[in-house]
Amino acid sequence: MQKRWVVKPKNDIYKINSLGEELGISATLSNILIHRNIETFDEARQFFRPTLDDLHDPFLMKDMDKAIYRIETAIGNKEKILIYGDYDVDGTTAVATVYSFFRNFHSGMDFYIPDRYEEGYGISKQGIDFAHANGFTLIIALDCGIKEIENIQYAKEKNIDFIIGDHHLPGSSIPDAYAVLDPKRSDCDYPYKELSGCGIGFKLVQAFILKNDLEMTDAYQYLDLVAVSIASDIVPITGENRILAHFGLKKLNSNPNCGLQTLVDLSTNKNSHFGINDILFQIGPRINAAGRIDHAKNSVQLLISKSLQESESIAKKIDQQNSTRKEVDLKITEEALALLDSNSLEQHKKSTVLFKEDWHKGVIGIVASRLTDKYYRPTIILTETNGHIAGSARSVLGYDIYEALTECSDLLDQFGGHKYAAGLTMKRENVELFQLKFEEIVSNSIPPELLQQELLIDQELNLAEIDAKFFRILNQLEPFGPSNEKPLFQAKNLSLYGPARIVGKNHLKLSVVQEGSKRFDCIAFGLADELENLSNHANFEICFSIEENIWKENHNLQLNIKAIRY
Repeated sequence: MQKRWVVKPKNDIYKINSLGEELGISATLSNILIHRNIETFDEARQFFRPTLDDLHDPFLMKDMDKAIYRIETAIGNKEKILIYGDYDVDGTTAVATVYSFFRNFHSGMDFYIPDRYEEGYGISKQGIDFAHANGFTLIIALDCGIKEIENIQYAKEKNIDFIIGDHHLPGSSIPDAYAVLDPKRSDCDYPYKELSGCGIGFKLVQAFILKNDLEMTDAYQYLDLVAVSIASDIVPITGENRILAHFGLKKLNSNPNCGLQTLVDLSTNKNSHFGINDILFQIGPRINAAGRIDHAKNSVQLLISKSLQESESIAKKIDQQNSTRKEVDLKITEEALALLDSNSLEQHKKSTVLFKEDWHKGVIGIVASRLTDKYYRPTIILTETNGHIAGSARSVLGYDIYEALTECSDLLDQFGGHKYAAGLTMKRENVELFQLKFEEIVSNSIPPELLQQELLIDQELNLAEIDAKFFRILNQLEPFGPSNEKPLFQAKNLSLYGPARIVGKNHLKLSVVQEGSKRFDCIAFGLADELENLSNHANFEICFSIEENIWKENHNLQLNIKAIRY
């Protein structure tokens, strides 16, 4: 699939030169910083040298004072407290963080993760009934709850108070809980709106520490869990999230939580520095696998383990579940692709909505992501579970799939999520009507350019500019992620230095030169089809990022080619 190259507008030359002189960096690097809203020396210092002192006061969050008062009251009265969270990485890390902290002060603690298949997403009546039957009078719900109007009322009728700690967008009204922590509340003045669910849990811990004159280092021991949630939930890595991710990665690489240590040991790059992508592809899928194949309470048990011996046995089980998950999702992906390939009408649509009653509910989100990557259009995968239809939705850059689902709400029983990912349920008889309506809504609202994958390029770059210092400063922009993506460059008038060759299944290895530059080795993943074109063109241009290739203790700069044009 051809990708759409979009070069960011160049910033004001005066601003570029002024910042470059202040920082002693090139105009290219200065331009990249300004694209990230870093325009002064102090802003650059905060960005390159984050400090935990720059974290916001947790009591700036609406209802935080009420939440801490209710927790202190529960501890003082020896009430039983249940920590409740969603079954994904963000939910389980949030539960692990808050449970691990408060069990140091209170013996009447337990946690609860809803069953993906029996209860579904969010706060369930089964969970509330469990709390009531076992004498819990306070539930702290994390990464869920902001739309649970009816279930919070159901809990109140059973004399159970709720503290909701969520980061999703509220509906038209806020649940009548004892306290509702959500920076996205319209009446919440908290300065940063993009915390993960685990990030909300961390702020709750911070607030308790401040209120009770404890050491803030007691909260910092959970930063590795927060970093895992930030990476896995794909929240923006800006502002407070950047600080939390920066120090969370430091902890993950130096003194991680016992459960995370065992997952690092099981990964394919256990001897390397772990970054955001390593969490995304190595740790996150394993934590998620427990809830997809069995029950996510196993992930929480792993993350609250107090010893490596305790965590290793759980981690091995979860790793096996992850292997099963891979087999299942690849099988379903193949079936979904076959359905699309066999139907010419489907191939010309602006959206994909596929249903098969026996697809495994635990992996349909992964399948939706794979199909979105391949066909690059809003995608929903549906399956049947416990007599109703459950679905997982994924979108393309720039298109709000949550808004599209809102317009289909008359056909849905429930839905929730973000701009780019959502979950939904409906009745069986509504599936075909939903497929038609969703396609109509997407067709009428999505600009054609959004159906072609965008490469957002920071600027054109002469290869002669790339040296060790340039790469070292570029690397200090890490951790990379949403709203702070790894810089992409465009280089023109390149030629091959020696022949290109195919490596692996579908990748290219080549070397390039540009007038005035040295030779650069390149890797082009998934671009083996370009081999003949490269051989037939004397000059070409590339879109690329810069990385370090390490092979047998040799360190070399390498260009990672994302696309080639002639």
